[in-house]
Formats: sequence, structure tokens, C-alpha cells
Amino acid sequence: MASRHLSRSIAMQSLYEWDFWHQDNSKLEEIINKNIKEFGPGLEDTSFIRQLINGVMENLDKINEIIVKCAPEWPLEQITLVDRNVLRVGIYELLWGKRDEVPPKVAINEAIELAKNFGGESSGRFINGVLGTIYREIGEPGKDETSKSKEPAESLASRDIQAGPPSIPPMGDLGGEKKQKQSN
Repeated sequence: MASRHLSRSIAMQSLYEWDFWHQDNSKLEEIINKNIKEFGPGLEDTSFIRQLINGVMENLDKINEIIVKCAPEWPLEQITLVDRNVLRVGIYELLWGKRDEVPPKVAINEAIELAKNFGGESSGRFINGVLGTIYREIGEPGKDETSKSKEPAESLASRDIQAGPPSIPPMGDLGGEKKQKQSN
């Protein structure tokens, strides 16, 4: 598991750097290779890093749209670079990842850990709030053996949730300063 955690960290750092350099796709491969060399010199298998980055890149528009809809009071460009890219990795794993390898709750917890390690004071709570919202919207897969998805993950990006889905509490305080209780 430690190598997957390191791989997530390198993937997020590579996406962060790519985002910092104005999303210049021509630099992405160089960024990935540099970060693997710098942060994962003993890492034998780098396929998970590339799987995460390629998955995020292939679904970037959908992922960004989901972020905007699930954090409506935070325009995408105002979310810090770290939080934005932790969300991208977390959303990719949560919605398109292999659930038999990485259960949804593990994907969420890993994203929260990345946010705590690399982000600001409230990053972990913000990431938890957004990914928790998505998790509830897809029917809490893995919560118990009889859980059924409310809808396919891909439809989240195209669904009209301008005011927020009915099961999502108001997202006015994504930093978690005020805790809102939600009835199930």
C-alpha cells in the first residue's frame, strides 16, 4: 500500500506542476519523469502513477464539471492548486477507478491524506466534503454488500444540479467550520 500512496502523491504533484505551468500538455511527460526520479527513486512500478494521471487527463472536463457542481461556492480557478489536483485524483479514483483494487472509502481517505500533507489547514475538510458529496450521490458503493448505485458515475458530470442535488447540504462552508447534519 505504501507504493500506491507514494504513487498518488507523485501523480498529484505532477498534476499540480502541470496546472501551475498553465496546463501545458507538452510538459506533462517531462514533469512526470522528473517527479518519479525526485520523489520515487526506489519505486519499481510506476504504472499506477501513469494510470492516475492518464485517467485524470482523459476525464478532465468531466472531473472539472463535477468539482464545479459539487462545490458551487468555489469557482474552479479559486480552489488552490493543491486542493484542485487532489480533488481531480480523488474524483478519478472514486468514479473511474477499479473498485476491487481501491474501494471508494479508501480513495476518499487517500485524497484526504494528500490534502492534509500538501494543502492548507482546512484542505482535508474541504476534500472530505466534496468527495463525500460525490460518494453519497453515487449511492455509497461498498457501504454494505447490498448497496446499489443510485446512478452511473459518468452521469454526475452531465446532470443538472445547479442548486445542488436534493441530498447535498448547502456547501457554503466547505472548510468545515460549521458542521451541518444531513438526514439519511
